[in-house]
Amino acid sequence: MAAPIPFPAISPEIFSINLFGFELALRWYAMGYIVGIAIGWQIIAFALRRPHLWRGDTAPMQPKQLEDLLTYIVIGVIGGGRLGYVLFYDPLRFMAAPWEIPMIWQGGLSFHGGFLGVIAAVFLFSRRFKVDLPALSDVIAVAATPAILLVRIANFINAELWGRPTDVPWAVAFPGEAAQSCATATELCGRHPSQLYEAGLEGLLLGTVLLVMMLGYGALKRPWLMTGTFFAGYGIARFLVEFVRQPDAQFVSPGNPLGLAFHIDGWGVTMGQTLSLPMILIGVALIFWSRKRA
Repeated sequence: MAAPIPFPAISPEIFSINLFGFELALRWYAMGYIVGIAIGWQIIAFALRRPHLWRGDTAPMQPKQLEDLLTYIVIGVIGGGRLGYVLFYDPLRFMAAPWEIPMIWQGGLSFHGGFLGVIAAVFLFSRRFKVDLPALSDVIAVAATPAILLVRIANFINAELWGRPTDVPWAVAFPGEAAQSCATATELCGRHPSQLYEAGLEGLLLGTVLLVMMLGYGALKRPWLMTGTFFAGYGIARFLVEFVRQPDAQFVSPGNPLGLAFHIDGWGVTMGQTLSLPMILIGVALIFWSRKRA
């Protein structure tokens, strides 16, 4: 069996400075969100400047409204992501220490929670500024994928959310807790680089498909088609990766080594798969509804 690939020595911090006794640092994780949102901003602005891409050859809003939209989305991502992690993944811990809920700098954001937060933010923005909801949702679907790609790469750099033990040739010997819980007497065992699987499927592949749909097939003229594709595509990708992704420690026990959130006689689904199933069903329903309407 080949030895696993050594984990690259990349610091989670891009740089840090000491300012008046306070340590300030810029981390790859934060940079992933910043750059991803900036790219998404440019994608939406690009589409708004091209009315022929939209239904009725009319863009649903003005480019100057993007600043307000960005504010809504950032609040939705952070607020929804944190609340989702609290409710879905570790409610007992935060019930015992509710003052830790706002401490997002300690980690703990759920994609599915952030996803619900963005849905709420987009709905409120649409209602307040009288912007067509399907059109807005469709363009945000493609704009979200760069942030997903970059944040998943940052997860890899942070050596977090690693995969299950494996002996595949591309297995990675992650440091820290991953190594402690998976070490043998002779060598560190390898794990699936599940963060990179997610970056490739949920970010690069899904983003490419949505861009091609928008630019080459006039998908923005068909309400909810791109939104449905995003829902279904992300849900399917996440559901599949969960088979090789290490579950959160609070779900693992001697009687449940696979960390299944719901199981009977050893068969079941992880929490990530549980939250992805509704996305798949809603996405498929939106795709069929859009095609039928067209």
